[in-house]
Amino acid sequence: IDQKQPMEPGAWGKRTSVTEFILLGLTESIRLQPILFVIFLFAYVVTVGGNFSILAAIFVEPKLYMPMYYFLGSLSLLDIGCITVTVPPMLACLLGHQCRVPYAACISQLFFFHLLAGVDCHLLTAMAYDRYLAICQPLTYSTCMSCEVQGALVGICCTIFFINALTHTVAISMLDFCGPNVVNHFYCDLPPLFQLSCSSTHVNGQLLFVGTTFMGVFPMILISVSYAHVPAAKKAFSTCGSHLTVVCIFYGTDFFSYMCLGLVSASDKDKGIGILNTILSPMLNLVIYSLWNPDVQGALKRVLMGK
Repeated sequence: IDQKQPMEPGAWGKRTSVTEFILLGLTESIRLQPILFVIFLFAYVVTVGGNFSILAAIFVEPKLYMPMYYFLGSLSLLDIGCITVTVPPMLACLLGHQCRVPYAACISQLFFFHLLAGVDCHLLTAMAYDRYLAICQPLTYSTCMSCEVQGALVGICCTIFFINALTHTVAISMLDFCGPNVVNHFYCDLPPLFQLSCSSTHVNGQLLFVGTTFMGVFPMILISVSYAHVPAAKKAFSTCGSHLTVVCIFYGTDFFSYMCLGLVSASDKDKGIGILNTILSPMLNLVIYSLWNPDVQGALKRVLMGK
């Protein structure tokens, strides 16, 4: 229950006095920081380089000019953006052994993270719909999933989550931060900032609940309905294996965070889920789509060999 009281009318002249936030990062141990820097730098280079390779393969290989790979290319772009929003600033903090983030930079990071993560989430739903049409409606697939429809699906996802991210950003910008400025996380996110506000966060909490429900529950229902219509034939269902794995990874981490809420402290839970969502999920997406898809494998080999 939010017990914070709104500021007195005469205090509005003292709006946010905090000009920067101090992120504690993953660890305060000086010995562990160089090790973490190497690990996450490697993860970042592999993820960004691999996703750019997939984009190049999709661009140069005519065989991959299909709706499935259009969505895969969009997913690769989102993974690049999502990991770039969070990991390079974290690496800079690990090198400098401290992390001071200006107020505006923190709010900007929050906006872009929620925008990219939200579009990523609903893009998986569009991919499930694409697989349903390809398997269950093969005769009308090319019409139902035309270039215009593909662009519209991605455009709708971007528009919805631009509004969602902007709403959260404006809402948290209305809060007052007049005391502590130490964030127990490695990037700026809503729950840690709520804890530092000296004004009521009730409305922000309600917005976060609605946004999380819309971003998590509804897409999971739509994905389940799409795959429930896929024939039980092993050959048909196996073509969806890579996408189902990505869905389980993406949504499983969020569901796991709620299941473990009472077992670990909120800050430790948030950091663990943050690593899964911002670093491990993009890496696993890359491995799953490149190793499980022979068409992508062949195209990548031709790109890397210069053919």
